Amino acid sequence: MELDINKVRDELLGAAPKKLARKRAEQIVVNKPSEDGSTPEIKANVRTTPGAITQRGCTYAGCKGVVIGPTRDILSITHGPIGCGFYSWLTRRNQTRPATDDDANYITYCLSTDMQDEQIVFGGEKKLRAAIEEAYALFKPKAIAIFSTCPVGLIGDDVHAVAKDMKEKLGINVFGFSCEGYKGVSQSAGHHIANNQLFRHVVGTNETPRPEKFKINLLGEYNIGGDAFVLEELFERCGVTLVSTFSGNSTYDAFANSHMADLNCVMCHRSINYVAEMMEKKFGIPWMKVNFIGAEGTAKSLRRIAEYFGDAELTARVEEVISEEMTEVLRTQFEVRARCEGKTAMLFVGGSRAHHYQMLFSEIGIKTVAAGYEFAHRDDYEGRRVLPTIKVDADSRNIEELEVEVDATRYRPRKGPGELVQLEAANIEFKDYVGMMSEMEEGALVVDDIYHYETERLIQELKPDIFCAGIKEKFAVQKAGIPCKQLHSYDYGGPYAGFQGAVNFYKEIDRMVNTRVLKYARAPWQESSASAEAEAVAV
Repeated sequence: MELDINKVRDELLGAAPKKLARKRAEQIVVNKPSEDGSTPEIKANVRTTPGAITQRGCTYAGCKGVVIGPTRDILSITHGPIGCGFYSWLTRRNQTRPATDDDANYITYCLSTDMQDEQIVFGGEKKLRAAIEEAYALFKPKAIAIFSTCPVGLIGDDVHAVAKDMKEKLGINVFGFSCEGYKGVSQSAGHHIANNQLFRHVVGTNETPRPEKFKINLLGEYNIGGDAFVLEELFERCGVTLVSTFSGNSTYDAFANSHMADLNCVMCHRSINYVAEMMEKKFGIPWMKVNFIGAEGTAKSLRRIAEYFGDAELTARVEEVISEEMTEVLRTQFEVRARCEGKTAMLFVGGSRAHHYQMLFSEIGIKTVAAGYEFAHRDDYEGRRVLPTIKVDADSRNIEELEVEVDATRYRPRKGPGELVQLEAANIEFKDYVGMMSEMEEGALVVDDIYHYETERLIQELKPDIFCAGIKEKFAVQKAGIPCKQLHSYDYGGPYAGFQGAVNFYKEIDRMVNTRVLKYARAPWQESSASAEAEAVAV
Protein backbone atom coordinates (compact mmCIF):
# COMPACT_ATOMS: atom_id res chain seq x y z
CA MET A 1 0.00 0.00 0.00
CA GLU A 2 1.36 3.39 -1.01
CA LEU A 3 2.14 5.73 1.86
CA ASP A 4 -0.11 8.77 2.22
CA ILE A 5 2.39 11.60 2.81
CA ASN A 6 -0.37 14.04 3.77
CA LYS A 7 -1.49 11.65 6.50
CA VAL A 8 2.10 11.48 7.78
CA ARG A 9 2.23 15.27 7.88
CA ASP A 10 -1.09 15.45 9.75
CA GLU A 11 0.14 12.93 12.33
CA LEU A 12 3.28 15.00 12.95
CA LEU A 13 1.23 18.13 13.50
CA GLY A 14 -1.35 16.32 15.57
CA ALA A 15 1.26 15.25 18.12
CA ALA A 16 2.28 18.86 18.82
CA PRO A 17 0.56 21.36 21.13
CA LYS A 18 -1.96 23.51 19.24
CA LYS A 19 0.12 26.69 19.23
CA LEU A 20 3.21 24.84 18.04
CA ALA A 21 1.17 22.87 15.49
CA ARG A 22 -0.07 26.10 13.89
CA LYS A 23 3.51 27.30 13.56
CA ARG A 24 4.87 23.99 12.24
CA ALA A 25 2.03 23.67 9.73
CA GLU A 26 3.64 26.54 7.82
CA GLN A 27 7.07 24.88 8.02
CA ILE A 28 6.06 21.36 6.99
CA VAL A 29 4.59 21.15 3.48
CA VAL A 30 4.09 18.55 0.78
CA ASN A 31 5.94 19.46 -2.40
CA LYS A 32 2.99 19.68 -4.76
CA PRO A 33 3.11 22.51 -7.33
CA SER A 34 -0.02 24.63 -7.82
CA GLU A 35 -1.92 24.87 -11.11
CA ASP A 36 0.35 27.66 -12.35
CA GLY A 37 3.41 25.52 -11.65
CA SER A 38 4.63 27.48 -8.63
CA THR A 39 5.94 25.68 -5.58
CA PRO A 40 4.07 25.69 -2.25
CA GLU A 41 4.88 28.50 0.15
CA ILE A 42 6.90 27.49 3.19
CA LYS A 43 7.78 29.52 6.27
CA ALA A 44 11.49 29.64 7.02
CA ASN A 45 14.12 31.68 8.87
CA VAL A 46 12.05 31.82 12.04
CA ARG A 47 13.23 31.08 15.55
CA THR A 48 13.12 27.54 16.84
CA THR A 49 10.46 26.96 19.50
CA PRO A 50 12.06 26.97 22.97
CA GLY A 51 12.40 23.45 24.32
CA ALA A 52 12.51 21.80 20.93
CA ILE A 53 15.63 19.83 20.02
CA THR A 54 16.88 21.21 16.73
CA GLN A 55 19.79 20.64 14.36
CA ARG A 56 20.65 24.32 14.15
CA GLY A 57 23.85 26.06 15.10
CA CYS A 58 24.28 29.64 16.33
CA THR A 59 25.30 32.87 14.64
CA TYR A 60 28.90 32.48 15.82
CA ALA A 61 29.03 28.99 14.29
CA GLY A 62 27.86 30.33 10.93
CA CYS A 63 30.38 33.16 10.93
CA LYS A 64 33.51 31.53 12.33
CA GLY A 65 32.81 27.86 11.77
CA VAL A 66 31.41 27.99 8.24
CA VAL A 67 32.56 31.05 6.30
CA ILE A 68 35.86 32.17 7.83
CA GLY A 69 37.06 28.89 9.31
CA PRO A 70 38.41 27.32 6.08
CA THR A 71 40.77 30.25 5.41
CA ARG A 72 44.28 29.16 6.26
CA ASP A 73 46.18 32.42 6.80
CA ILE A 74 43.72 34.67 8.61
CA LEU A 75 44.49 34.15 12.30
CA SER A 76 41.20 33.80 14.17
CA ILE A 77 40.69 34.68 17.82
CA THR A 78 37.45 33.81 19.58
CA HIS A 79 36.64 36.42 22.19
CA GLY A 80 34.70 34.56 24.84
CA PRO A 81 34.77 31.55 27.16
CA ILE A 82 36.82 28.55 26.11
CA GLY A 83 33.67 26.47 25.61
CA CYS A 84 32.76 28.66 22.63
CA GLY A 85 36.41 28.73 21.60
CA PHE A 86 36.29 25.01 20.93
CA TYR A 87 34.43 25.78 17.73
CA SER A 88 37.48 27.69 16.54
CA TRP A 89 39.13 24.33 16.10
CA LEU A 90 39.10 22.10 13.06
CA THR A 91 35.68 20.52 13.52
CA ARG A 92 34.29 20.39 9.93
CA ARG A 93 37.19 18.73 8.10
CA ASN A 94 37.92 21.89 6.10
CA GLN A 95 41.13 20.94 4.33
CA THR A 96 43.85 23.21 2.98
CA ARG A 97 47.02 22.78 0.96
CA PRO A 98 49.67 25.51 1.36
CA ALA A 99 51.99 25.87 -1.61
CA THR A 100 55.11 25.36 0.54
CA ASP A 101 55.91 24.24 4.09
CA ASP A 102 56.77 27.84 4.91
CA ASP A 103 53.33 29.19 4.03
CA ALA A 104 51.04 30.07 6.91
CA ASN A 105 48.36 27.59 7.97
CA TYR A 106 46.36 28.49 11.06
CA ILE A 107 43.32 26.26 10.48
CA THR A 108 44.28 23.75 13.16
CA TYR A 109 44.81 26.39 15.86
CA CYS A 110 42.19 27.11 18.52
CA LEU A 111 42.82 30.63 19.87
CA SER A 112 40.55 32.08 22.53
CA THR A 113 40.67 34.87 25.10
CA ASP A 114 39.27 32.35 27.60
CA MET A 115 37.04 34.87 29.38
CA GLN A 116 36.60 34.27 33.11
CA ASP A 117 34.28 35.74 35.74
CA GLU A 118 36.54 38.79 36.10
CA GLN A 119 36.12 39.73 32.43
CA ILE A 120 32.38 39.15 32.55
CA VAL A 121 32.10 41.62 35.44
CA PHE A 122 34.72 44.23 34.51
CA GLY A 123 34.97 43.82 30.72
CA GLY A 124 37.25 41.81 28.48
CA GLU A 125 38.72 44.40 26.10
CA LYS A 126 42.04 44.54 27.99
CA LYS A 127 42.40 40.77 27.73
CA LEU A 128 41.47 40.87 24.05
CA ARG A 129 44.20 43.44 23.33
CA ALA A 130 46.72 41.27 25.13
CA ALA A 131 45.60 38.20 23.16
CA ILE A 132 45.98 40.03 19.83
CA GLU A 133 49.47 41.22 20.74
CA GLU A 134 50.50 37.74 21.87
CA ALA A 135 49.09 36.14 18.70
CA TYR A 136 50.91 38.65 16.52
CA ALA A 137 54.20 38.07 18.35
CA LEU A 138 53.88 34.30 17.84
CA PHE A 139 52.67 34.11 14.23
CA LYS A 140 53.20 37.47 12.47
CA PRO A 141 50.03 36.97 10.39
CA LYS A 142 48.80 39.16 7.51
CA ALA A 143 45.45 39.56 9.21
CA ILE A 144 43.70 38.79 12.51
CA ALA A 145 39.95 38.23 12.80
CA ILE A 146 38.10 38.59 16.12
CA PHE A 147 34.83 36.76 16.75
CA SER A 148 32.37 37.80 19.43
CA THR A 149 30.47 35.20 21.46
CA CYS A 150 27.32 35.61 23.55
CA PRO A 151 28.92 37.03 26.74
CA VAL A 152 30.76 39.68 24.70
CA GLY A 153 27.50 41.00 23.33
CA LEU A 154 25.88 40.94 26.76
CA ILE A 155 28.61 42.95 28.53
CA GLY A 156 29.17 45.33 25.61
CA ASP A 157 32.85 44.79 24.70
CA ASP A 158 33.61 46.82 21.56
CA VAL A 159 35.65 44.39 19.46
CA HIS A 160 35.60 46.77 16.49
CA ALA A 161 37.23 49.60 18.44
CA VAL A 162 39.87 47.20 19.74
CA ALA A 163 40.45 45.91 16.21
CA LYS A 164 40.90 49.43 14.85
CA ASP A 165 43.42 50.33 17.54
CA MET A 166 45.41 47.13 17.08
CA LYS A 167 45.41 47.54 13.31
CA GLU A 168 47.12 50.91 13.71
CA LYS A 169 49.52 49.58 16.32
CA LEU A 170 50.57 46.37 14.54
CA GLY A 171 50.38 47.54 10.93
CA ILE A 172 48.31 44.55 9.77
CA ASN A 173 44.63 44.13 8.96
CA VAL A 174 42.70 43.46 12.17
CA PHE A 175 38.91 43.31 11.98
CA GLY A 176 36.05 42.03 14.10
CA PHE A 177 32.74 40.21 13.72
CA SER A 178 29.75 40.99 15.94
CA CYS A 179 28.55 37.41 15.63
CA GLU A 180 27.22 36.72 19.13
CA GLY A 181 25.51 33.34 19.12
CA TYR A 182 22.07 34.66 19.99
CA LYS A 183 22.11 37.47 17.42
CA GLY A 184 20.05 35.85 14.71
CA VAL A 185 17.61 33.03 14.03
CA SER A 186 20.37 30.55 13.24
CA GLN A 187 23.87 30.26 11.76
CA SER A 188 22.46 31.95 8.65
CA ALA A 189 22.82 35.30 10.43
CA GLY A 190 26.50 34.48 10.97
CA HIS A 191 26.97 33.90 7.25
CA HIS A 192 25.57 37.34 6.54
CA ILE A 193 27.80 39.00 9.14
CA ALA A 194 30.87 37.18 7.80
CA ASN A 195 30.04 38.26 4.24
CA ASN A 196 29.67 41.89 5.33
CA GLN A 197 32.99 42.11 7.14
CA LEU A 198 34.95 40.24 4.48
CA PHE A 199 33.61 42.62 1.89
CA ARG A 200 34.21 45.70 4.03
CA HIS A 201 37.73 44.88 5.22
CA VAL A 202 39.31 42.51 2.69
CA VAL A 203 37.72 42.27 -0.78
CA GLY A 204 39.29 44.71 -3.21
CA THR A 205 42.35 45.60 -1.11
CA ASN A 206 44.86 43.89 -3.44
CA GLU A 207 45.17 45.53 -6.86
CA THR A 208 47.61 43.04 -8.40
CA PRO A 209 46.51 42.64 -12.07
CA ARG A 210 45.37 39.24 -13.33
CA PRO A 211 46.27 38.80 -17.02
CA GLU A 212 44.56 35.40 -17.42
CA LYS A 213 41.65 35.09 -19.88
CA PHE A 214 38.97 33.12 -18.02
CA LYS A 215 38.91 34.23 -14.40
CA ILE A 216 36.27 33.11 -11.87
CA ASN A 217 35.61 33.11 -8.14
CA LEU A 218 33.97 30.06 -6.58
CA LEU A 219 31.67 31.20 -3.79
CA GLY A 220 30.21 28.93 -1.13
CA GLU A 221 32.65 26.01 -1.41
CA TYR A 222 34.27 25.12 1.93
CA ASN A 223 36.56 22.22 0.99
CA ILE A 224 34.96 19.60 3.20
CA GLY A 225 36.92 16.40 2.69
CA GLY A 226 38.91 17.93 -0.17
CA ASP A 227 36.03 19.00 -2.45
CA ALA A 228 37.81 22.23 -3.43
CA PHE A 229 40.95 20.32 -4.44
CA VAL A 230 38.91 18.33 -6.96
CA LEU A 231 37.35 21.48 -8.40
CA GLU A 232 40.67 23.32 -8.56
CA GLU A 233 42.12 20.48 -10.65
CA LEU A 234 38.99 20.41 -12.82
CA PHE A 235 39.18 24.13 -13.59
CA GLU A 236 42.89 23.89 -14.36
CA ARG A 237 42.30 21.06 -16.85
CA CYS A 238 39.60 23.13 -18.54
CA GLY A 239 41.77 26.25 -18.72
CA VAL A 240 39.72 28.29 -16.23
CA THR A 241 41.61 30.44 -13.70
CA LEU A 242 40.29 30.26 -10.15
CA VAL A 243 41.11 33.63 -8.57
CA SER A 244 39.63 32.82 -5.16
CA THR A 245 37.38 30.41 -3.33
CA PHE A 246 35.09 31.65 -0.56
CA SER A 247 36.42 30.04 1.47
CA GLY A 248 37.74 26.48 1.09
CA ASN A 249 41.54 26.26 0.73
CA SER A 250 41.49 30.05 0.66
CA THR A 251 43.97 32.78 1.53
CA TYR A 252 43.77 36.38 2.60
CA ASP A 253 45.45 37.61 -0.59
CA ALA A 254 43.00 35.68 -2.77
CA PHE A 255 40.05 37.36 -1.02
CA ALA A 256 41.72 40.72 -1.41
CA ASN A 257 42.27 40.15 -5.14
CA SER A 258 38.90 38.54 -5.88
CA HIS A 259 37.49 41.69 -7.53
CA MET A 260 39.75 40.95 -10.50
CA ALA A 261 37.60 37.97 -11.56
CA ASP A 262 35.22 38.05 -14.52
CA LEU A 263 32.51 35.82 -13.08
CA ASN A 264 31.30 34.69 -9.66
CA CYS A 265 30.05 31.10 -9.45
CA VAL A 266 27.85 30.47 -6.40
CA MET A 267 27.71 26.97 -4.88
CA CYS A 268 26.02 27.45 -1.49
CA HIS A 269 23.47 30.17 -2.13
CA ARG A 270 22.48 30.79 1.49
CA SER A 271 25.95 31.30 2.92
CA ILE A 272 27.48 33.55 0.29
CA ASN A 273 24.87 35.26 -1.91
CA TYR A 274 25.50 38.52 -0.05
CA VAL A 275 29.12 38.77 -1.27
CA ALA A 276 28.02 37.89 -4.81
CA GLU A 277 25.45 40.69 -4.80
CA MET A 278 27.84 43.25 -3.33
CA MET A 279 30.66 42.41 -5.75
CA GLU A 280 28.33 42.81 -8.69
CA LYS A 281 27.09 46.19 -7.50
CA LYS A 282 30.51 47.60 -6.63
CA PHE A 283 32.76 46.04 -9.28
CA GLY A 284 30.41 44.88 -12.05
CA ILE A 285 31.07 41.12 -11.65
CA PRO A 286 27.94 39.08 -12.57
CA TRP A 287 27.10 35.90 -10.70
CA MET A 288 25.42 32.65 -11.59
CA LYS A 289 24.33 29.67 -9.49
CA VAL A 290 26.32 26.49 -10.13
CA ASN A 291 26.28 22.97 -8.76
CA PHE A 292 29.36 20.76 -8.74
CA ILE A 293 27.71 18.00 -6.72
CA GLY A 294 26.82 15.13 -9.05
CA ALA A 295 28.09 14.32 -12.53
CA GLU A 296 25.16 15.93 -14.33
CA GLY A 297 25.37 19.09 -12.24
CA THR A 298 29.14 19.32 -12.75
CA ALA A 299 28.89 18.91 -16.52
CA LYS A 300 26.08 21.46 -16.76
CA SER A 301 27.96 24.01 -14.63
CA LEU A 302 31.20 23.65 -16.63
CA ARG A 303 29.28 24.16 -19.87
CA ARG A 304 27.56 27.27 -18.50
CA ILE A 305 30.90 28.77 -17.51
CA ALA A 306 32.31 28.04 -20.98
CA GLU A 307 29.25 29.54 -22.64
CA TYR A 308 29.57 32.64 -20.49
CA PHE A 309 33.07 33.32 -21.80
CA GLY A 310 32.07 32.39 -25.35
CA ASP A 311 35.46 31.02 -26.39
CA ALA A 312 35.52 28.10 -28.81
CA GLU A 313 38.82 26.74 -27.50
CA LEU A 314 37.59 26.83 -23.90
CA THR A 315 34.34 25.12 -24.90
CA ALA A 316 36.28 22.36 -26.67
CA ARG A 317 38.51 21.78 -23.64
CA VAL A 318 35.47 21.61 -21.33
CA GLU A 319 33.78 19.03 -23.57
CA GLU A 320 36.99 17.02 -23.73
CA VAL A 321 37.28 16.94 -19.92
CA ILE A 322 33.61 15.96 -19.53
CA SER A 323 34.03 13.16 -22.05
CA GLU A 324 37.14 11.84 -20.29
CA GLU A 325 35.48 11.83 -16.89
CA MET A 326 32.08 10.43 -17.84
CA THR A 327 33.46 7.03 -18.84
CA GLU A 328 34.21 6.05 -15.23
CA VAL A 329 31.14 7.88 -13.95
CA LEU A 330 28.74 5.95 -16.20
CA ARG A 331 30.43 2.63 -15.54
CA THR A 332 30.15 3.13 -11.77
CA GLN A 333 26.58 4.42 -12.05
CA PHE A 334 25.55 1.29 -13.94
CA GLU A 335 27.17 -1.02 -11.42
CA VAL A 336 25.86 0.74 -8.32
CA ARG A 337 22.37 1.50 -9.66
CA ALA A 338 21.62 -2.20 -9.94
CA ARG A 339 21.84 -2.46 -6.13
CA CYS A 340 20.45 0.96 -5.18
CA GLU A 341 17.51 1.42 -7.56
CA GLY A 342 14.25 2.02 -5.69
CA LYS A 343 15.79 2.82 -2.33
CA THR A 344 14.88 6.04 -0.51
CA ALA A 345 16.70 8.85 1.25
CA MET A 346 15.97 11.70 3.64
CA LEU A 347 18.19 14.79 3.74
CA PHE A 348 18.17 17.44 6.47
CA VAL A 349 21.35 19.45 6.12
CA GLY A 350 22.39 23.05 5.70
CA GLY A 351 23.43 25.22 2.80
CA SER A 352 22.48 23.89 -0.63
CA ARG A 353 23.41 20.34 0.34
CA ALA A 354 19.84 19.14 0.92
CA HIS A 355 19.17 20.30 -2.64
CA HIS A 356 22.30 19.31 -4.56
CA TYR A 357 22.66 15.86 -3.05
CA GLN A 358 19.17 14.87 -4.09
CA MET A 359 20.39 15.01 -7.67
CA LEU A 360 23.45 12.94 -6.80
CA PHE A 361 21.21 10.30 -5.19
CA SER A 362 18.91 10.28 -8.23
CA GLU A 363 21.88 9.41 -10.47
CA ILE A 364 21.98 5.98 -8.80
CA GLY A 365 18.22 5.52 -8.57
CA ILE A 366 17.65 6.60 -4.96
CA LYS A 367 14.51 8.68 -4.40
CA THR A 368 14.35 11.48 -1.84
CA VAL A 369 11.13 11.20 0.17
CA ALA A 370 11.73 14.05 2.63
CA ALA A 371 14.20 16.93 2.82
CA GLY A 372 14.79 20.28 4.43
CA TYR A 373 17.34 22.79 5.61
CA GLU A 374 18.54 23.75 9.06
CA PHE A 375 18.79 27.47 8.45
CA ALA A 376 17.23 28.31 5.11
CA HIS A 377 15.22 31.31 4.02
CA ARG A 378 12.18 31.00 1.76
CA ASP A 379 14.20 31.69 -1.38
CA ASP A 380 16.36 28.62 -0.69
CA TYR A 381 13.21 26.52 -0.95
CA GLU A 382 11.07 28.42 -3.44
CA GLY A 383 13.65 30.33 -5.47
CA ARG A 384 14.66 33.98 -5.58
CA ARG A 385 11.41 34.95 -7.32
CA VAL A 386 9.80 35.13 -3.87
CA LEU A 387 12.29 37.70 -2.50
CA PRO A 388 9.96 40.70 -3.07
CA THR A 389 7.26 38.98 -1.00
CA ILE A 390 9.42 38.23 2.05
CA LYS A 391 8.65 40.62 4.91
CA VAL A 392 11.57 42.06 6.85
CA ASP A 393 11.09 41.14 10.50
CA ALA A 394 12.90 42.14 13.69
CA ASP A 395 15.42 39.30 13.40
CA SER A 396 16.38 40.36 9.89
CA ARG A 397 16.76 43.99 10.93
CA ASN A 398 19.17 42.81 13.60
CA ILE A 399 21.73 42.04 10.87
CA GLU A 400 23.50 44.97 9.26
CA GLU A 401 22.86 45.59 5.56
CA LEU A 402 25.87 47.22 3.91
CA GLU A 403 25.18 50.21 1.72
CA VAL A 404 27.25 49.33 -1.35
CA GLU A 405 27.85 51.86 -4.10
CA VAL A 406 29.44 51.65 -7.52
CA ASP A 407 33.23 52.06 -7.33
CA ALA A 408 33.83 54.98 -9.67
CA THR A 409 37.37 53.88 -10.56
CA ARG A 410 37.11 50.08 -10.45
CA TYR A 411 33.59 49.33 -11.68
CA ARG A 412 33.86 47.41 -14.93
CA PRO A 413 30.83 45.57 -16.37
CA ARG A 414 32.14 42.19 -17.55
CA LYS A 415 29.30 41.87 -20.05
CA GLY A 416 27.32 44.51 -21.87
CA PRO A 417 23.49 44.55 -21.64
CA GLY A 418 23.16 42.99 -25.09
CA GLU A 419 25.55 40.16 -24.24
CA LEU A 420 23.66 39.40 -21.04
CA VAL A 421 20.37 39.25 -22.95
CA GLN A 422 21.88 36.80 -25.45
CA LEU A 423 23.23 34.60 -22.68
CA GLU A 424 19.92 34.61 -20.83
CA ALA A 425 18.19 33.65 -24.09
CA ALA A 426 20.52 30.64 -24.12
CA ASN A 427 19.24 29.67 -20.63
CA ILE A 428 22.23 31.11 -18.74
CA GLU A 429 20.54 32.61 -15.70
CA PHE A 430 22.20 35.37 -13.70
CA LYS A 431 21.35 36.46 -10.16
CA ASP A 432 18.94 33.57 -9.88
CA TYR A 433 18.41 30.41 -7.87
CA VAL A 434 15.40 28.19 -8.54
CA GLY A 435 15.44 26.74 -5.03
CA MET A 436 15.17 23.18 -3.81
CA MET A 437 11.48 22.47 -4.18
CA SER A 438 11.21 23.00 -7.94
CA GLU A 439 13.83 20.29 -8.55
CA MET A 440 12.82 17.71 -5.93
CA GLU A 441 10.36 14.85 -6.16
CA GLU A 442 6.72 15.86 -6.39
CA GLY A 443 4.89 14.62 -3.32
CA ALA A 444 8.01 14.61 -1.13
CA LEU A 445 7.78 16.11 2.32
CA VAL A 446 9.61 19.39 2.98
CA VAL A 447 10.43 20.21 6.61
CA ASP A 448 12.20 23.38 7.68
CA ASP A 449 14.31 23.21 10.87
CA ILE A 450 13.29 19.63 11.66
CA TYR A 451 12.87 18.79 15.36
CA HIS A 452 14.19 15.60 16.91
CA TYR A 453 10.72 14.20 17.60
CA GLU A 454 9.79 14.79 13.95
CA THR A 455 12.98 13.06 12.84
CA GLU A 456 12.14 9.93 14.80
CA ARG A 457 8.54 9.88 13.62
CA LEU A 458 9.46 10.35 9.97
CA ILE A 459 12.04 7.58 10.15
CA GLN A 460 9.41 5.35 11.69
CA GLU A 461 6.80 6.17 9.05
CA LEU A 462 8.88 6.59 5.89
CA LYS A 463 11.53 3.97 6.70
CA PRO A 464 14.26 5.49 4.51
CA ASP A 465 17.23 3.41 3.43
CA ILE A 466 19.61 6.24 4.31
CA PHE A 467 19.39 9.47 6.30
CA CYS A 468 21.65 12.48 5.68
CA ALA A 469 22.30 14.95 8.47
CA GLY A 470 25.08 16.11 10.82
CA ILE A 471 26.97 14.72 13.79
CA LYS A 472 24.27 15.65 16.32
CA GLU A 473 21.74 13.40 14.62
CA LYS A 474 24.02 10.62 13.43
CA PHE A 475 23.90 8.20 16.34
CA ALA A 476 20.23 8.72 17.14
CA VAL A 477 19.42 7.85 13.53
CA GLN A 478 21.69 4.79 13.49
CA LYS A 479 20.02 3.48 16.64
CA ALA A 480 16.89 3.25 14.52
CA GLY A 481 18.75 0.86 12.22
CA ILE A 482 19.18 3.46 9.45
CA PRO A 483 22.62 4.38 8.10
CA CYS A 484 23.31 8.09 8.57
CA LYS A 485 25.55 9.93 6.17
CA GLN A 486 27.09 13.10 7.53
CA LEU A 487 27.05 15.75 4.84
CA HIS A 488 28.61 18.43 7.04
CA SER A 489 31.93 16.65 7.49
CA TYR A 490 31.55 13.54 5.32
CA ASP A 491 32.35 11.00 8.06
CA TYR A 492 36.01 11.05 7.08
CA GLY A 493 35.00 10.21 3.51
CA GLY A 494 35.00 12.38 0.43
CA PRO A 495 35.69 14.24 -1.65
CA TYR A 496 32.23 14.23 -3.24
CA ALA A 497 32.46 17.20 -5.61
CA GLY A 498 32.99 16.95 -9.36
CA PHE A 499 33.09 13.76 -11.41
CA GLN A 500 35.51 11.84 -9.24
CA GLY A 501 33.62 12.94 -6.16
CA ALA A 502 30.42 11.54 -7.66
CA VAL A 503 32.12 8.18 -8.18
CA ASN A 504 33.32 8.21 -4.56
CA PHE A 505 29.79 8.99 -3.38
CA TYR A 506 28.13 6.28 -5.49
CA LYS A 507 30.41 3.62 -4.04
CA GLU A 508 30.06 4.80 -0.45
CA ILE A 509 26.28 5.05 -0.56
CA ASP A 510 26.14 1.61 -2.17
CA ARG A 511 28.06 0.18 0.78
CA MET A 512 25.92 2.04 3.32
CA VAL A 513 22.44 1.19 2.04
CA ASN A 514 23.30 -2.43 1.38
CA THR A 515 25.12 -3.22 4.61
CA ARG A 516 23.45 -5.67 6.97
CA VAL A 517 25.09 -4.40 10.14
CA LEU A 518 22.52 -1.76 11.07
CA LYS A 519 19.65 -4.17 10.45
CA TYR A 520 20.53 -5.74 13.78
CA ALA A 521 19.78 -2.48 15.62
CA ARG A 522 16.31 -2.13 17.05
CA ALA A 523 14.66 1.26 17.19
CA PRO A 524 12.91 2.34 20.42
CA TRP A 525 9.48 1.89 18.84
CA GLN A 526 10.51 -1.59 17.67
CA GLU A 527 11.62 -2.50 21.18
CA SER A 528 8.37 -1.27 22.71
CA SER A 529 6.36 -3.11 20.07
CA ALA A 530 8.26 -6.34 20.74
CA SER A 531 7.70 -5.96 24.50
CA ALA A 532 3.98 -5.41 23.99
CA GLU A 533 3.73 -8.50 21.81
CA ALA A 534 5.61 -10.58 24.39
CA GLU A 535 3.27 -9.43 27.17
CA ALA A 536 0.23 -10.23 25.05
CA VAL A 537 1.53 -13.74 24.39
CA ALA A 538 2.26 -14.25 28.11
CA VAL A 539 -1.29 -13.28 29.02
